[in-house]
Amino acid sequence: MQRSVQAGRKGLTEEKYDDLLLFADSPKFTEREKVALTYASSIIWNAEIADEALWTKLHQHFSNAELVELGFFIALTLGQQRWIKTLGIGHREVLADTSTGLAPASAARAGSRSTIE
Repeated sequence: MQRSVQAGRKGLTEEKYDDLLLFADSPKFTEREKVALTYASSIIWNAEIADEALWTKLHQHFSNAELVELGFFIALTLGQQRWIKTLGIGHREVLADTSTGLAPASAARAGSRSTIE
């Protein structure tokens, strides 16, 4: 699995990754994180999630500038992922000799494979 180095430096743990798909009910996420993840879900999966109630919660936790930055980053990341798919590039097909962005266990497995190959 791919991981964000910066997110790890800011305290995002493997346990939180494990709960990511169930974030709404997880005690591992703060209310601010849950609102941000709901916002991400509305951008990525279903714009109808972004109703008045969500916007009220968003404004309780984020400034307008933060919402613009967060929305832009989500959209940019989603666009990058979709663009990569159109190129037909699979995971570890480019820059496969690095472990940057990989979860610790995946980086260890990738390191052991590279010495065998």
